Amino acid sequence: MTAPADSRGVRLGLRENWRQFSLLVLVNAFVGGMVGLERTVVPLIGAEEFKIASTTIVVSFIVSFGVVKALANLVSGHFADIYGRKHMLILGWLVGLPVPFMIGWAPSWGWVVAANALLGINQGFAWSMTVIMKVDLVGPKSRGLAVGLNEFAGYLSVGLTAFLTGYLAQRYGLRPEPFYLGIAYAVLGLGLSLLLVRDTRHHVRLETAGHAAATEALRFWQIFHRASFGDRNLFAASQAGLVNNLNDGMSWGIFPLFFAGFGLGVEKIGILKAVYPAVWGVLQTITGPLSDRWGRRGLIVGGMWVQAAGLFLTALTATFWWWFAASVLLGLGTAMVYPTLIASVSDASHPSWRALSLSVYRFWRDLGYAIGALSAGIITDLFGAASAIGAIGLLTFASGAVVAAVMKESRQQ
Repeated sequence: MTAPADSRGVRLGLRENWRQFSLLVLVNAFVGGMVGLERTVVPLIGAEEFKIASTTIVVSFIVSFGVVKALANLVSGHFADIYGRKHMLILGWLVGLPVPFMIGWAPSWGWVVAANALLGINQGFAWSMTVIMKVDLVGPKSRGLAVGLNEFAGYLSVGLTAFLTGYLAQRYGLRPEPFYLGIAYAVLGLGLSLLLVRDTRHHVRLETAGHAAATEALRFWQIFHRASFGDRNLFAASQAGLVNNLNDGMSWGIFPLFFAGFGLGVEKIGILKAVYPAVWGVLQTITGPLSDRWGRRGLIVGGMWVQAAGLFLTALTATFWWWFAASVLLGLGTAMVYPTLIASVSDASHPSWRALSLSVYRFWRDLGYAIGALSAGIITDLFGAASAIGAIGLLTFASGAVVAAVMKESRQQ
């Protein structure tokens, strides 16, 4: 059955829009690669090249990234509705262009922190737009699949780049060679976005035309309140997203230092830092579509608890292969949660304010980077890295329990 079209021939559906969808998958792989540049080597640059003794100061680059990305997420949907998705995607890439140069040749740690503020804008605009545009293209029945494929591309690229930067750092040093990858990612991502990506605002209009009218016109702060606290499903998703990225921010900053403290070399640290996002990325191609069939709630609850198990295993063991198994668990749990949360927010949002609702969710989710890195840094300085990892594991388990108690199933049938 052919999907209905508007007067321009615009149709909803993955099959009908596979060329643009595939292009956006590729673009988001480059977006993810920009974050992957930092997963292995940047904490080690702080500790080894700049001789920073305080873990809290070392993870300050993640704090700047998380706060700025959260704020960029918050405004990205609003600006996308005003100026168009494509324009915001291009702006995200333009802001991201200086990042690999600033980190690769930084004369002081302040440059790294500033570069991560720019990276936060890049990710907040560019990654947000690839998610929103894919959801726009496929329509309501394949949101889990769309988000799963988007996050698959992004986080598989995070994992592969984390491995490659570890490999390059082992052979050539922590800087600048690993950051040549980032220069290539930024140039390719910007070029594709400028030349080939098309805006999806007409797809939104088509879906809105076939959707029940919104019961009221909502202003930004009304949507912010609803997505944060006013709707039980949106609240459950927002707090779970925050805690998910809280433990990710902790692992980003603390794990390389934790592993190095046991004498692990940078190449093996790169492997461990690659396994988690690679498993996360690949399995989202399964968990996203499964959430369309099985529902959102069970996958989110189970995923948070599997993540908690991975964190506990990391904190309680001290060998490479146990850490490898823990990284697989962490990736599996995150794959169950990540695309499912975005799909659940889309389910609970009217098309006319879905982009704003997703922006609010992503604001809370990515604020978790800053909270996780800062809190884990403080706990590590006071009590040690294992205590920080275990504490975040307990919080992750509790977040899953909140979803189990609060969220109601509401997927599109």
